[in-house]
Amino acid sequence: MDIRFAASQSVEIIVPEQPVPIAHYLRQPQRVVNALAASSRIELLNDDQFRLTMRPLSFLSLSIQPTVDMRVWADSSAAINVKSIGCKIRGVEYINQRFSLNLVGKLYPTQVNQTTYLKGKADLEVQVELPPPFLLTPKLLLERAGNGLLLGVLSTIKQRLLHQLLLDYRNWATSQVEVEATPRQVVFPINHSAS
Repeated sequence: MDIRFAASQSVEIIVPEQPVPIAHYLRQPQRVVNALAASSRIELLNDDQFRLTMRPLSFLSLSIQPTVDMRVWADSSAAINVKSIGCKIRGVEYINQRFSLNLVGKLYPTQVNQTTYLKGKADLEVQVELPPPFLLTPKLLLERAGNGLLLGVLSTIKQRLLHQLLLDYRNWATSQVEVEATPRQVVFPINHSAS
């Protein structure tokens, strides 16, 4: 049985003012990715491509563990873009061979009345052919369970975004100011032959 699940999640966060604008932070996609998931779950594939191994998920009687390859890049307006480029499902080979995932997301800074906000949206869609035992399950029940599962995944990412990304941004901004404030020491070589 072919079935499609979909979920969307929007976010709008007030960004506390820091000495370095968040646009500079967002130009470093690797930092943003590391703020969205535990570093043990992320593998850098190349400059702008990452592999995210998700926690095992339960779907009705199945336990699956998706691994999503995604491209994450910053554009000229400091918006972070995310697009899935591949996916594997660990746990059920039948589903792995009959599964496609599409993730598209965008996160960007915007200014309203001297206040900086991060706004964004993520859309997640899964198409899958379920194993024969699920043919007896009503399609409406399957769709509710699948859509709920995807919404749960996006909500988890949103919660990390709300807490971890702003914390990492604050730490990064503070460290940038400290680096600039550190006085440079000039070392004069000692000439031992001048005696």
